[in-house]
Amino acid sequence: MTGLTIWHQVNAMKIISWNVNGIRSCAQKGLFDFLAKENPDFLCLQEHKAHPDLLENSIVSPQGFQSYWSSAQRKGYSGVVTYTRRTPDEVRYGIGLQKYDAEGRFVILRYGDLLIYNVYFPNGSAGEDRHLFKQEFLQKFAFHLKKQIDAGLKVIVLGDYNVAYLEHDVFDPVRLSTISGFLPIERKWFGQFLKDGFIDTFRYLHPDEKERYSWWSYQENARMVNRGWRIDHICVTQNLKAAIRSANILEDQMGSDHCPVVLEMDLKA
Repeated sequence: MTGLTIWHQVNAMKIISWNVNGIRSCAQKGLFDFLAKENPDFLCLQEHKAHPDLLENSIVSPQGFQSYWSSAQRKGYSGVVTYTRRTPDEVRYGIGLQKYDAEGRFVILRYGDLLIYNVYFPNGSAGEDRHLFKQEFLQKFAFHLKKQIDAGLKVIVLGDYNVAYLEHDVFDPVRLSTISGFLPIERKWFGQFLKDGFIDTFRYLHPDEKERYSWWSYQENARMVNRGWRIDHICVTQNLKAAIRSANILEDQMGSDHCPVVLEMDLKA
């Protein structure tokens, strides 16, 4: 049975994306209680900082879910994992570019003509080398995605983009305009990404909402006063627009310096 046939048997699909900043730590802070409560079809985590062969089975295989892990060659760094109730037709762990794939930045699941990309985008704040690494990643990934769009596929790209693009996506747009994640070049990239065929699902349904953020600095104790950034996104291609039902940011969910973001869709639409 193909993934496309499977999805035609359900009315809705719920996807949650969350940068957990260390899965062991987040697990101790209620990650799997959250999973049981929210009961998504997909839980996509970034920055798990682990290797599944060194984790407890309760983390690798929570009841009712299968998991697909991409881990960085460097221990304790990066990594993404997708938990799902539904067996995919195909799993990929990169986009064929070793310098990015070796950092554990992708899990890609295919269900028929639907692709779900769980991605941890690079952070460019560590210095000029990482800034250039990030900018190259953004361009090459956009080129990769354009080929999927041109092929007529339905594409969901979710995760920690490490980019905020609208002024009301950060708490201080003037001061932060020189900081990685809100640089003019990065905001321009996001604008082109949308023009190329993607929809920012949260902004599609909540175009004018302000002070809705998904990340707050630990160092500045910023969460208490909501000095945040909206850098975690779930974006879909235009051919999925009619399927969008709800999108939200779960600011009250603790466990990381990020919070989860959620998308619900009706793929029969």
